[in-house]
Amino acid sequence: MSEVKVNKVSPRSGTALQVGDSGDTITVPSGAILTTTNATVNLPATTTVSTELKTNKISPASGTAFTLGDSWDTFTVPAGTTITNSGTATGFGGGKVLQVVFGSTTTEKVVSSATFVDTGLSATITPSATSSKVLVICEVSSVGKATTNTYVELKLLRDTTDLIVFTKEAGTDASTGTNKVGNSGCSYLDSPSSTSAITYKTQMNSGSGSNYGQTGGSGGVSTMTLMEIAV
Repeated sequence: MSEVKVNKVSPRSGTALQVGDSGDTITVPSGAILTTTNATVNLPATTTVSTELKTNKISPASGTAFTLGDSWDTFTVPAGTTITNSGTATGFGGGKVLQVVFGSTTTEKVVSSATFVDTGLSATITPSATSSKVLVICEVSSVGKATTNTYVELKLLRDTTDLIVFTKEAGTDASTGTNKVGNSGCSYLDSPSSTSAITYKTQMNSGSGSNYGQTGGSGGVSTMTLMEIAV
């Protein structure tokens, strides 16, 4: 017998039906479609697909976790492919730079008060995860004092929160003459624990509260770089 044509095959008894025997090969010819509507297909523990498997979703057979491949397997993401992560990716290791933001200013600031004021240097970043850290690298140009025996202090802030006073007594020389010391900067690794927009900025004062402390001016450029670091 070479061919049997039938619209339905049902088990003679019970609810289980076997097709073929161990070692048999069941061939579904090219162009044929197997439709399983609201059914469950139980596959063996290991299923080999030698060419291509197309599916819209992969879910674990039980529980909430499944393993993709084995140790030392290599998965290739072809050019032009986009992987979208709407959840939390773990196990990839920390230290990766997720984004970089740069800010600069040529603003000249002259103050005669011990109260801290903005230098005009700032940059804003929106972290992609609350676990991320932000590496701040800033440099304030043309720091110095004039006229009286004062000095400049510089500090770094996240929004309105003080992070670090990174310069103390810049320009002090126990005299009433001008003393410009050039640029002053810092690196600071922050843990903002936020996915909202965050502004980092620098502030300055005239330490003795007298005339005057200065940043910027003479064409100097103050810069700030923000890097979001994955943890």
